[in-house]
Amino acid sequence: MGRHSLPHRSGAGAADPRPRPRRRTVAVATVLVLTVAVGGAAAIGGGLFSFGSSCQDSAVRITVAASPDMAPALREVADQARERDITSDGHCIDVTVTARESYQVAASLGSGRSAGVQAWVPDSDVWVDGVAARSRAIQVTKAGNIASSPVGVAMVPSAARSLGWPAKTYTWSELADASTRDDRLRLGAADPAHSATGLLALTRLGGATDGTRSGGIRAAALAKNLSPRTSDNDHQVLDTLPRDSSGAEQTDPKRNQALFLSEQAAFVHNSSSDRRLGLELFYPKDGSPRLDYPFTLVDRPRLSTDESRAALRFMTLSGESAGQRVLQRHGFRTDDDEVSGALVAKAGGRAPQPFDETAAEPLPEKAVEETLGTWTITVQSARITAVVDASASMAQPVPGTDRTRMDVTKAALLQALATFTTEDEIGLWKFSTRLDGDRDYRVLVPTQRLGDREGGNAQRARLAAAFNGLKPVPNGATGLYDTTLAAYKAATSGYAKGRFNALVLLTDGVNEDPGSISRADLVSRLRQLADPQHPVPLIAIAVGPDADKAEVEEIAKATGGSGQEVSDPSQIHSVILRAIVRAAALSRG
Repeated sequence: MGRHSLPHRSGAGAADPRPRPRRRTVAVATVLVLTVAVGGAAAIGGGLFSFGSSCQDSAVRITVAASPDMAPALREVADQARERDITSDGHCIDVTVTARESYQVAASLGSGRSAGVQAWVPDSDVWVDGVAARSRAIQVTKAGNIASSPVGVAMVPSAARSLGWPAKTYTWSELADASTRDDRLRLGAADPAHSATGLLALTRLGGATDGTRSGGIRAAALAKNLSPRTSDNDHQVLDTLPRDSSGAEQTDPKRNQALFLSEQAAFVHNSSSDRRLGLELFYPKDGSPRLDYPFTLVDRPRLSTDESRAALRFMTLSGESAGQRVLQRHGFRTDDDEVSGALVAKAGGRAPQPFDETAAEPLPEKAVEETLGTWTITVQSARITAVVDASASMAQPVPGTDRTRMDVTKAALLQALATFTTEDEIGLWKFSTRLDGDRDYRVLVPTQRLGDREGGNAQRARLAAAFNGLKPVPNGATGLYDTTLAAYKAATSGYAKGRFNALVLLTDGVNEDPGSISRADLVSRLRQLADPQHPVPLIAIAVGPDADKAEVEEIAKATGGSGQEVSDPSQIHSVILRAIVRAAALSRG
């Protein structure tokens, strides 16, 4: 079916006949089922999908960690399975559902620690993808998505109507402009580092998907404005709303009038018997990102065949009619093509708000990681020293452009500089060979607060001038090893508590200083200097075809950092942001 209109809050009206691609929310990974089943076809013959009314053997017990919004619904499905004696391969399934914040499970699994569960249902694929990118010790395997819920902007009635709800529709950028130009419209969110709702909304709101410098700057500005009004999780952010419609509550500067919120969270809030103030929901007309609740097997190679089959059998229950009714009662969408008018109305939606207009494509993982990187350095504040290769090879042209590697690197560094706040501490070194006597490096701008002034010039201006002044050294070689060790010593000795500390090194070649320490000695010294209690990850970026990714990766990993590779220097800014996300996640884990 197509779009449903809601002329009244009480129900749905006529359907829009426009065709839409059909997509079922619940999907069973058939190949996965056959993979975990020993003997393939024997799995079916042995009763993998058995509906027997009695148990033939002792129950197979599994534990499922679910996001707090999903856990109550899955507990109800689990209770029904016990009541109906649902079996898998002849064994009853006994499922315990525990509510766990998705970011906490992701941090545990990403650091290689067991979460003590056989399956996991976070609220978004972004958590599973993050674990898959960071952890090789624990495998996470998505088997299907059991529900969805679009993310929008919920407002108290007075704020919503001041913006023309429900007749007026907005894009994400228009909502961003509206929230920033009116001080009375205080916008709150759950911490994007802890909440997929906050992260997906900020990604769309900040325009990180447009790939432009202005998009990144807008995301940083929004993050800066939003950070004082964030709560730890999606439940706590609802507590920041006015408690009633009184003037004192509505004008209280500590209270938010608008929130990034999922439709399901708004549904539960508006359905609450003790609620004092309902919410109206804006669905941006350029598409709402969705929480998609992936059912995920945890550490599948270590699960027994019975456990794997039982977990998958439990997943299929959410796709059956009884399971779908449970999910719908809890405010989830179970079919993107069949949008319940009653659900939307209870969540605060009303035509012509485009409540079934999904984003054209899922947000790119790159854009989400860039937004999280911007959020990390904006909220936590950062102390970062950039160490830039100034060897002669940086004068080589970038294919397809009229600019050199150094030209594009400078532009990327200036783009990154624009996203930092006055509280961030940023510095700059350059290196080649014998730049300062026998030293291969020179400190161009010491690492200090961007807001600090010295001799009338702000640190930000000094850095911008230094970035613009970077030039390749004629006949200069790459003094990589000695420079890396010296810069890392300086970064660890200058560690700033309460900040994200990192060293960012960019090189387009391999070590060319025959008198330097060896790679093995460098790695050993870095391991000695690295302190898990005061982490300073090295983010080493190999730029261009002459750099050795394996080398920078080995060096960086000695500090808890990462080695990255870019073929085009214009990618440097986004690579730095994504590396910051991974380094910050590992330090939290």
